Amino acid sequence: MDKPSFFQDVYEVARLIPNGRVTSYGAIAAYLGAKGSARMVGWAMNGCPPDVPAHRVVNRVGLLTGKHHFSNPNRMQELLESENISVIEDEIQNFNKHFWDPIVELGF
Repeated sequence: MDKPSFFQDVYEVARLIPNGRVTSYGAIAAYLGAKGSARMVGWAMNGCPPDVPAHRVVNRVGLLTGKHHFSNPNRMQELLESENISVIEDEIQNFNKHFWDPIVELGF
């Protein structure tokens, strides 16, 4: 059996992010044992399948740095706001309240 690719691993973690929560590229990378590979997680999210909630993955301070990879640059914010996450000037408000850390939530 083939080992899943890093991108597939990223998608599996992202699919576990609960509605109304967000995580960071770096948090996913750290969970996957690839600390320092946040950019690779970003690349994975840029081309993810439609069933992966890419809008729930942001940078380490809660900025919507991936918004330009959506069909409409406002779509990421719209999706987050539909989950009761406030976004002002491309930044998630109360980021720590909404942050979902896969290491804490899923165990390591």
